[in-house]
Amino acid sequence: MSEKECSFTVVFMVEKENYVLSIAEVEIKEGTMKLVRIEGVPVLFIKQKGKIYVIDDRCPHMGCRFSGGSLDDDVVVCPCHEWRFNLVSGEYEGMPDNKLVTYPFKIVDGKIWVKLDEDF
Repeated sequence: MSEKECSFTVVFMVEKENYVLSIAEVEIKEGTMKLVRIEGVPVLFIKQKGKIYVIDDRCPHMGCRFSGGSLDDDVVVCPCHEWRFNLVSGEYEGMPDNKLVTYPFKIVDGKIWVKLDEDF
């Protein structure tokens, strides 16, 4: 899968300790993005350098879909205005106070559980 390709999965919800079952860890390949709708929310799973990142698919700048963008090492690049967000810190390169919306997650028995609650 190239940088700009993104697969899409719809998830049926199963709740466990305020986390929602999303996908199996093996569904996210190294260097790719996978878009999943969880309770109607577009959530983007990214795997870079063996680490998984779970972010809102909407850019905080103007709401464009990161899933149509690209990855550049530890950076996700928005396709609309080429805003670059560091996956590790969540910060926009031009204004560190402008950050990605990230979701807490945990991996249990190879399945990724995501917390979508606004109060985390």
